[in-house]
Amino acid sequence: MLANYASFHAKRLAALTLIPLASVLVGASVHAQPDLDRTVLPIDRPAEPQFSEIDVHDATPPELFQVTAPEGAPNVLVVLVDDLGFAGTSTFGGPVSTPTFDELAAEGLRYSDFHTTAVCSPTRVAIKSGRNHHVNNMGGIIENGTTFPGNTGQITGDVAPLAEILRLNGYSTAAFGKWHETAAWEASVSGPFDRWPTHQGFDKFYGFLGGETNQWAPFIYDGTVPVELPEDPAYHFLEDMTDQTVSWIKYQKALTPDRPFFVYYAPGATHAPHHVPQDWSARWKGKFDQGWDVLRDQIIARQLESGLIPAGTGLTEKPSAIPNWDSLSDDEKTLFTRQVEVFAGYIEMTDYEIGRVVQAIEDVGQLENTLIVLVYGDNGTSAEGGRSGMFSEMTYFNGVQEQVEDMLKKMDKWGGPETYPHMAAGWAVAFDTPYKWTKQVASDHGGTKVGMAIHWPAGIKAKGEQRDQFHHVIDVAPTILEAAGLPEPTSVNGVSQWPMDGVSMAYSFENAEAEDRHTTQYFEMFGNRAIYHDGWFARTIHKAPWEHEPRRAIADDIWELYDTSKDFSLTNDLSETHPEMLAKLQDIFLVEAARNKVLPIDDRVFMRINGELVGRPDVMQGRTSLTLAEGMTGMTENVFLNIKNKSKTITAEIDVPEGGGNGAIIVQGGRFGGWGLYVADGKPGYDYNFLGLERYTILSDQPLAPGKHSVRFEFDYDGDGLGKGGNATLFVDDELVAEGRIERTQPMVFSADETADVGIDLATPVIEVIGSEAASRFDGTISKVTVEVF
Repeated sequence: MLANYASFHAKRLAALTLIPLASVLVGASVHAQPDLDRTVLPIDRPAEPQFSEIDVHDATPPELFQVTAPEGAPNVLVVLVDDLGFAGTSTFGGPVSTPTFDELAAEGLRYSDFHTTAVCSPTRVAIKSGRNHHVNNMGGIIENGTTFPGNTGQITGDVAPLAEILRLNGYSTAAFGKWHETAAWEASVSGPFDRWPTHQGFDKFYGFLGGETNQWAPFIYDGTVPVELPEDPAYHFLEDMTDQTVSWIKYQKALTPDRPFFVYYAPGATHAPHHVPQDWSARWKGKFDQGWDVLRDQIIARQLESGLIPAGTGLTEKPSAIPNWDSLSDDEKTLFTRQVEVFAGYIEMTDYEIGRVVQAIEDVGQLENTLIVLVYGDNGTSAEGGRSGMFSEMTYFNGVQEQVEDMLKKMDKWGGPETYPHMAAGWAVAFDTPYKWTKQVASDHGGTKVGMAIHWPAGIKAKGEQRDQFHHVIDVAPTILEAAGLPEPTSVNGVSQWPMDGVSMAYSFENAEAEDRHTTQYFEMFGNRAIYHDGWFARTIHKAPWEHEPRRAIADDIWELYDTSKDFSLTNDLSETHPEMLAKLQDIFLVEAARNKVLPIDDRVFMRINGELVGRPDVMQGRTSLTLAEGMTGMTENVFLNIKNKSKTITAEIDVPEGGGNGAIIVQGGRFGGWGLYVADGKPGYDYNFLGLERYTILSDQPLAPGKHSVRFEFDYDGDGLGKGGNATLFVDDELVAEGRIERTQPMVFSADETADVGIDLATPVIEVIGSEAASRFDGTISKVTVEVF
């Protein structure tokens, strides 16, 4: 049986490379340019005509060859929301109003069994390539890359993304918002730029490269050029990226109304940090006082009433680590409800901004023939906030547990610029109702099933209907190709292509009863793994998001079995009554794992954040010193010398002007973790900002005289472990001017997107008395700064 299954799957993949997808859909006729071979991209130019005429006036001008999209090909808008689970929209029973999603689903189709991977980067490469995430070398997020195939974080040329396929077929292409697909060590001025958005098929990119950004002070690029933030206290990146999207759509259609566009709109919302203006969060005050247990009951009741889930579907038990709401203290309830009010406002704001993009398409008269794919979550809702949530999300990645009494003091500012927050995990479980688990758990539908809808008036006659076929995020790219009348290419830019693993969903557009075509799908993330096959689902829970270590060795994992055709919410484990079916699915998982570069399974999570511990490529590899100069800014953590968990020396050669002496000399990180050497009111100093929770200052009591100086900071790390402290000393012109003790240091990461900068502190301030952006610019000159580690 297993050999026959593998043989069948291989034949299906081979067939995909030979048979073009259908070019005509019900309701919309799409016709390709004749005599063009679109399976090999770029499309070959026809032979140039030869002329014998000597005088141009005697010759008939030939028609200039241009590749155009097939006649009638739709515009395409793919919306990918971040970290929002199955119950994240009101259409899917959630408590937060999402009128944009609701309206488009009511005019199109909603899919009740649509899955992603369990974390960000893998879903993003899969949705745009049509291949499984390990095939894209994205077994985890880019910051978790290792040297093992399937996990390197390097997208290769044999998995050409949809944007490049469409661009080479005559589409205009643009991406806005979160990227999170560029290998972590390649995100610098040195590149290479092969895996940056503008080399992955997009003519236009405006957004951020990493996994998250501070919405109030993001580090963003326009193409490959960093963007200077405006001096606007009300600035918010979600609004900014929408403005950019709307402007691009209107401009593109003004210039080339007949050329279809492909827009990838991927907000950082609703990923932490949960940053939203107060007027959005205030409208949810008191709406969650019932707590997460009652909320789950309310959600599943709505899901059953609407017919979203089958009658009789049961609500799963919560994970044992999630306390009952009634057992919480009054302080906990007060804090936790404020956290989810902010999250609800963030969801509602995100849906509103998506509505602005849809309105722009309607404004230019293109909504009828625009295929809109709404994927409201690149994975389930995040439980990375742990039991109590976090004021600073970086505490999670550094293994620090924040205390409720400390967070309560910051509650009034929750969601604003002075916080970098995440909510308690109990809310994540609620927003993944009716399922048990959350983001990171690839072996539970709570980690992978999300709200999804398709809207295309010109191409889909059915309105307001539900589709229950099993589908996966790898099915989006094949669907778009079929809608556009384009074949899957066998060669792109001279590289033979790995056949797309996904199947087109177009077969389901007009037939709610159509037999499933996506019949087998593996899932794996950090050791959590599962296999879906013909309605059966076998899985093992290897690690919860809030657990720092796996529950057991991979070989000792306990597998469960579910019949999803009768058990929508995965409540009835059949492993003991159907051991032969479980064994069959486990065998299929191994076949799929081997074929898709999943093996060896890597369950390391926090260790993989630190590239030195797993051998990830590093532009600083083997180096113990880095010499920089003024103006060198925007260095993300993965391309800067790793100073964590070791001793260091920083030596700066500066020139202080008359009456001056203010600003950053060199900094790394920001308000929620980092360090900086600086001059304040003429006095040199060094600050270590431990996760925005504790601050250690080594400051001279004497100002610098005007002129040239050598400022040197030395840190003697205690050693013997991670995150230890050490003794600190500060010298000016080799004379000791200050000393002290730094008790704690961050062992793993300072920030997701804050940078190291010389002569200025970009985004949020490491040192509040210095500030950030223009206010932090050093008013003298910096000849060089050398950072050394020991």
